[in-house]
Amino acid sequence: MTNPTEIIPGVIFFSYLSTMKKEKVAFLKHNTLVMLVSGRFSMENAHEKISMKSGEMLLIQKNQLAEITKTPLENEHYQTIVISLQENLLRQIALEEQIETGRKYTGPPNILIPGNDYLRAFFQSIIPYVRNPDEKLTNSMGMLKVREAVHLLLHAMPSLQELLFDFSEPYKMDLEKFMLHNFQYNIPVEKFAHLTGRSLAGFKRDFQKTFGMSPRHWLQEKRLYEARHLIETKNKKPSAIYLDLGFESLSHFSHSFKKKFGKAPTDWTV
Repeated sequence: MTNPTEIIPGVIFFSYLSTMKKEKVAFLKHNTLVMLVSGRFSMENAHEKISMKSGEMLLIQKNQLAEITKTPLENEHYQTIVISLQENLLRQIALEEQIETGRKYTGPPNILIPGNDYLRAFFQSIIPYVRNPDEKLTNSMGMLKVREAVHLLLHAMPSLQELLFDFSEPYKMDLEKFMLHNFQYNIPVEKFAHLTGRSLAGFKRDFQKTFGMSPRHWLQEKRLYEARHLIETKNKKPSAIYLDLGFESLSHFSHSFKKKFGKAPTDWTV
């Protein structure tokens, strides 16, 4: 896969020419609009799995942790256009358009956008800039394109206003339930704190009360016991599970497993 071409760094970029299936864990800080140009896209979090085929569009709500799979199809590369709808611009639009804000959005976090000629034409208008990098959009032109995307989304689905212009902080959620669903993701403790609606200090304090140990210690223990369970009951190979359980390398996983259970995972038997 070639490096994504950024039209405006961090705002509009094109995931370009992937010829191999790729999986990654992503923390989506901003509302994000994705159009799949070719191939297949899927996103899975603790609550749902959504897939797209060529030509489809997905609006992803901010502050999500998910596993994203990018799959090329036969005779077809994987290609997407991704637009990050950042809060500072959305706040500016809300102010200029006198859009009511302040409500907490409670609908589905990921919405497939129905087929729409205007939105498809909008995405097609970005592709020439990607294919001709010497003629990149200026920052001001690029921000106009992002504004255009927001207005076209609201034209297609007026109900998206509540999702796009929800500027409230995440509610403090059930810590135990969230962690048991998401422990396998390899992200910093600070991200876990933000996703559960807590400051880092508050997260560590609540975590100690809930689990009786620090977050880092609990995450290591939980991932190792889950690995042992998969090896014992599912006959999984260590090389097939270590990344899914949040370990950065097979050697790190093997060392931690042996230190905890006395044997390397490859030597573990029921």
